Amino acid sequence: MTATWRDWAKATGQSRSSGDVRVTSGTLTPTPKFLLPERTSSQFDCGSLTRPDVLSGADMRRREFIALLGGATAAWPFAAGAQQPDRMRRIGFVHRLAESDPEDQARIAAFQQGLSALGWIEGRNISINHRFASGDPARAQAIVTEMVHTAPDLIVGQSTPVVAALKQATRTIPIVFAGLNDPVGQGLIASLARPGGNITGFTLIDFPITGKWLELLKEVAPGVDRAALIFNPETAPYYPAYLRSFEATPRSVAIELAATPVRNEAEIEAAIANIARMPGGLIAAPDPFTTTHRRLLMRLAEQYRLPAVYGFRQFVVEGALLSYGPDTLDIFRRSASYVDRILKGEKPADLPAQAPVKFELSINLKTAKQLALEVPFHLLQLADEVIE
Repeated sequence: MTATWRDWAKATGQSRSSGDVRVTSGTLTPTPKFLLPERTSSQFDCGSLTRPDVLSGADMRRREFIALLGGATAAWPFAAGAQQPDRMRRIGFVHRLAESDPEDQARIAAFQQGLSALGWIEGRNISINHRFASGDPARAQAIVTEMVHTAPDLIVGQSTPVVAALKQATRTIPIVFAGLNDPVGQGLIASLARPGGNITGFTLIDFPITGKWLELLKEVAPGVDRAALIFNPETAPYYPAYLRSFEATPRSVAIELAATPVRNEAEIEAAIANIARMPGGLIAAPDPFTTTHRRLLMRLAEQYRLPAVYGFRQFVVEGALLSYGPDTLDIFRRSASYVDRILKGEKPADLPAQAPVKFELSINLKTAKQLALEVPFHLLQLADEVIE
């Protein structure tokens, strides 16, 4: 707080201009409005200089000026207190995959890019505590319990086991899900338009994509008339409902689709061996378990020479035949926008759950050649990525 020329002029009678006393409190470093603490008028208003009627003369004016300086000096500590940096916002992030998984690392980078574009820089005004469930529902439950006890400002969660555990653990900490399937059907939110409660976010897939997977399988392997949708019912409990909806929908592709639940590696091996005896095709449903065990799935598909469709591009990069699904990096990048809006004061209940807006088709021609499959030219033209 600084006494200006006008203060001295008014107190001594050597006025350059008239007007009220002006006291400034310095210049604040530009900060987003929502981060600034609420200011009261007492932090900025030093009052007006009132000259008592019983006092007059130059000596008294000098005394008033000295008093003004003393008052301004005494107020400095309070002004400095108002300029203290805003507190670091703490975010918890519970991941469904392992920390070493390149897919998860890419998603983390996309999420951080989204935050950075909105002015949130890790280590400067936001701190993120990443925990990794590695596709294990029991581990996810334990991590959620620990995370809630730390009372962060907000938690980002992936997968049904994670978000379901968060819903049970807290009704007050805001939760943003990133890449979750069927949140309404699983009872995690009231509706997509009005989630209610403390949870909202960005979904991953909906049941119509199942038809697209079958179409792609039939395109690359015309002789296939049966396929198995492989998933873990503990980490992806929504797929049976998807299949019922799918079966009730008219479709042009004549492929019989069967649900194939698996819970461990031994069941994966037995299921794929059974599919190979049909013979048929394989659809590895996007699911924390299948993503965690993707190398085993891909090895067995190659061993039994099974045409297989996957939900994520990372599978094809690592040697799978074909994938079609939402752009997960875009989902995680967009998720940062809800983190930003909630930290600025909006409520999860009022933020509608959003669906993917970008999808990507990836094809590995090297794998197709090993399986003696001919990928149609028009499919290659449609592909976002072709690995040769």
